[in-house]
Amino acid sequence: MNNINKKPCVDTAAVVAEGGVPPLEGLPLPDTIIFSEIFSKLDLESLCSLACVSRALRSIVSQALSTLPSLDLSAVSLNGEILDRIIPKFRGLKSVTIDCLRLDDSSVIDILGPHLQELNLLKCASLSYNILSSIGKRCPNLRILVLELEGETSPEIFKKNLIEMLKGILCLESLSIKVRGTDLDAYDLTCIDLFLPQTLKLLKLQPVNEQDAILFVKVLGDGKNNPGQFVNFSIPSDLGCTCFTLIRLSLVLNVISDELIISIANSLPLLVELNLEDRPSTEPKLPRDLTNTGLQSLGLSQHLTSLSIVRSRLNYPVSFKRVNDLGVMLLSESCRGLESVKLGGFSTVTDAGFSSILRSCYNLKKFEVRNAPFMSDLAFHDIIGVISPLTELRILSCNLITSEAVAELAASTMLEVLDTYGCRSIADHCLDYISCLSTLTTLNLGGADITDRGLAVLGNGGLPIVRLCLRGCVRVTDRGIFSLLNGGEKIKKMLSSLDIGHMPGISDRGIQTIVSSAQAITELCMRYCFHVTDAALKMLASKRSDRINLLQRLDLYHCTGFSIGLSVLLQNSSFRGLRWLGVGSTSLVTGRDDCTVICEMRPWLTVCFEGCEVGCHDGWQFHKSNGS
Repeated sequence: MNNINKKPCVDTAAVVAEGGVPPLEGLPLPDTIIFSEIFSKLDLESLCSLACVSRALRSIVSQALSTLPSLDLSAVSLNGEILDRIIPKFRGLKSVTIDCLRLDDSSVIDILGPHLQELNLLKCASLSYNILSSIGKRCPNLRILVLELEGETSPEIFKKNLIEMLKGILCLESLSIKVRGTDLDAYDLTCIDLFLPQTLKLLKLQPVNEQDAILFVKVLGDGKNNPGQFVNFSIPSDLGCTCFTLIRLSLVLNVISDELIISIANSLPLLVELNLEDRPSTEPKLPRDLTNTGLQSLGLSQHLTSLSIVRSRLNYPVSFKRVNDLGVMLLSESCRGLESVKLGGFSTVTDAGFSSILRSCYNLKKFEVRNAPFMSDLAFHDIIGVISPLTELRILSCNLITSEAVAELAASTMLEVLDTYGCRSIADHCLDYISCLSTLTTLNLGGADITDRGLAVLGNGGLPIVRLCLRGCVRVTDRGIFSLLNGGEKIKKMLSSLDIGHMPGISDRGIQTIVSSAQAITELCMRYCFHVTDAALKMLASKRSDRINLLQRLDLYHCTGFSIGLSVLLQNSSFRGLRWLGVGSTSLVTGRDDCTVICEMRPWLTVCFEGCEVGCHDGWQFHKSNGS
């Protein structure tokens, strides 16, 4: 007992969170106490770290890990060696989500098994298509499957393995397949139409050719009416399936047309959710384009509660030029039960059309409009008390929207998400109203014409903001950041994600304020902040918040004020909690050669030398390793 009393207290969670290993030899506490009082309070990454580096505690860690019903490692890119040490602890898991950026087939195959009911394989840059057939053979009880694959040079092999996979998972209820960096026609995902199980309720496919999608949807409709002719394999009798009842459909296509929308409305009348996005490479021409007729046909979908139709400018500066107010009004009148609406690229629709949705859809909770040049404050005039309280409002790149619209909407006491990114006429005046939104947790003011005075008002408002984007607010300076984080106690304690990119008024002083005042920051974007120097990096490197919540994601892209190299930045104990680091177009790229050594020491860390946004979600196919 005397020896026990003489031993110093060790904060195991803090040690692990900082990348260290707690002292193991002579550990006096029983396993039950260690498990219930210490390990049960650690997060997943800390437990996995212990499993990887500590043999003495591995059995107790196994006990802690075995109690988890699901495993989500999407926040980090593990290599095969680390994953192999963890996976034996999870044989009873029903749900697994893995970032596969640095994994090969053998590592993923070890995860598979009949115990899995949900499998999410993200950023599969290095996996072959053989993994698809392995899933079909090893996971017969899957209900949910998400795959993000990289296009290879063998689309026929892809289709063969995809079909083999579907033949093995007859109970599938949700299927999402995204193939990145591919030729649209070569990777026609509609080849699976005859092999989808009748249990399927949700289907997401990317990419899809519009003409192929029309035929695909018609086959689904035929399957609904003639289930015996729909599938090419037998369905177990105990599933109780008598028809094909898809209720959620999401497609990313080359173009959205009237024929496509009409086919969906006629063939899938039970749809509850429809998400369509097209990415034309040229200006669409009739009849392969969307008009009022196509929108009106959605009136046949009487069960529809969520609708998203977006024309992307990713490949070409296009919009829906053949849809006007009449088409949107007909839509809103025939689909009054909509709870979520997202419209992007409707360049000829005015306030009358958008206002009709707000006034007609009595259950509307989420409303998003982007790239609508004729949408103004009048769309929101006198709507409070007429519409149901919104919880999410996103108005992106609508240049006629001003602070007056926000003032109207601020009376909605239920608003949790407000996004006005790209609305450059939003000014300080609107922050007086925003500061009254007591339920607001996510705020995006990117590109707004706000100043330090506006941020002072926001800081004093006592809002529970967790995510805040100020990107491109060029009139905000270090003083504004200080006023934001020192005006009230709530925002400094709750703010987790902050974007101050493209703000020339931010310097080392602003970063010092963030380090000293923002207690919960785990994600910081400061790309294109030219006046931030090495001093700011040193302050960030020592950032602590209650010794556990360390900075996990840091975007330094095009910050040209640095002079140190990557090896210096990540030396010793600097940034021990970091999981993702963006260093493209900085002096830090000179350390590319040192990255392999660094990442061997820090297997949880992904270093991005490109210009990806935080997490590489927009460019993962180019990142074959964590030193990409």
